[in-house]
Amino acid sequence: MAFQPIVDVETGSVFAFEALVRGVGGEGAASVLAGVTPATLYGFDQACRITAIETAAELGLIAHGAALSINFMPNAVYEPRACIRATLQAAARVGFPTDRLIFEITEVEAVADPDHLSRIVAAYRAMGFRTAIDDFGAGHSNLNLLARFHPDLVKLDRALIVGIDQDRVRQTIVRHCVALCRDLGIEVIAEGIETAAEYATLVEFGVGLIQGYLVARPGFRSLPAPLWPDRA
Repeated sequence: MAFQPIVDVETGSVFAFEALVRGVGGEGAASVLAGVTPATLYGFDQACRITAIETAAELGLIAHGAALSINFMPNAVYEPRACIRATLQAAARVGFPTDRLIFEITEVEAVADPDHLSRIVAAYRAMGFRTAIDDFGAGHSNLNLLARFHPDLVKLDRALIVGIDQDRVRQTIVRHCVALCRDLGIEVIAEGIETAAEYATLVEFGVGLIQGYLVARPGFRSLPAPLWPDRA
């Protein structure tokens, strides 16, 4: 696993670290995911969750106080409470507080049964976990998801962020997305921020949580300290 911080704009503290899958030699996620088949999807998803929790604990995240954000593929979850057992066991084994776990919903476009995803989100919420929609604004990550699942967080897709300081269309879309989420009580994370100008524009629109190379690149088996944008 590699870990990338999600930073609170107001306080400058790390809100959470996102766990990102890597190969044993640090290879990128794409090369790892390319080897996952429908037959191995469940085992892969379970292994990622356990590895993320165990590695984060080894690196001192428990004492750090930040949350841990873990990506999961809805199609790998056949029954929410049964599939979460190994995750809970791993958290208990290392002493990781389960109320500091966030589950990011990925590959929403591949979900054949939206009702199934609704059951997953409802079950996770009942167990005290927070949920996030990843890549919001891309593909099937649309307004219908907010109405149907009402996540705790949404992560604005990088495609909406790149060059936003110079693009009035993106500015309008993001500004209204932030306002909508605020009205619904959903926190917004802007991911993929790479320039100070992008950061300044997003803060102006009220984005409270940021993630991207501007503040920190993912750290392979490490918890990188963020560099505040005014020093980047």
